[in-house]
Amino acid sequence: WWYFHGLPGPYTGRRIESVDPGGSVSATLPPERAIGCVVYAATELEAPGVVRHLEGTRFSIGEPDLSVSRRCLEFSEAMVAGGLKCPVEPDLRNDIWIKLLGNISFNPISALSRATMAQICRHRDTKALVETMMRETLDVAAAVGCHPKISVEKRIAGAERVGDHKTSTLQDLEKGKPLELDVLLAAVVELAALTRTPVPKLCAVHALADLLATTASAGSAA
Repeated sequence: WWYFHGLPGPYTGRRIESVDPGGSVSATLPPERAIGCVVYAATELEAPGVVRHLEGTRFSIGEPDLSVSRRCLEFSEAMVAGGLKCPVEPDLRNDIWIKLLGNISFNPISALSRATMAQICRHRDTKALVETMMRETLDVAAAVGCHPKISVEKRIAGAERVGDHKTSTLQDLEKGKPLELDVLLAAVVELAALTRTPVPKLCAVHALADLLATTASAGSAA
């Protein structure tokens, strides 16, 4: 919700409705109080209060206004002292888009297909769909001024190495929990519309995933 806070350019201060509906989030948590964080860890919730850590110990952080602040440095020092990796990034938005490349494709596809990340990568057509969705996502990133330096092929290969891991969205679906697709998919579709960037595959998957979320929620309520 803080993405455009302190970011120079035509969209400075713009609110993203998908992740801040009606300004409800920013009213409670003002953007100037936010430190951005991108989590690079694969986990599974085995039971209430019991989390299985599969891989990854990196938690990249950064200020929305692109500064390297004292509070970020102090937070990083505390995380490192606890045995974690916590680099302070001058522009965390690069990390956000790199992480989002995986989330925006694997998470909804896994929920729709009930497949693990490795299964999606090993299936020719779903792997091709992931690649197209990632390329469309990079087009949206470029349209808002961000150009993460990572190849789609490298991103897919990294996801496949995670193995037969169920995405958090698939785990939520299986447990009857709400699907958190607004921050992973709807927000990028919204930015695509804002910047007039064509994203046909993202729109199609978003429509299917949104219907799934609606029917799953109705089923849980029943």
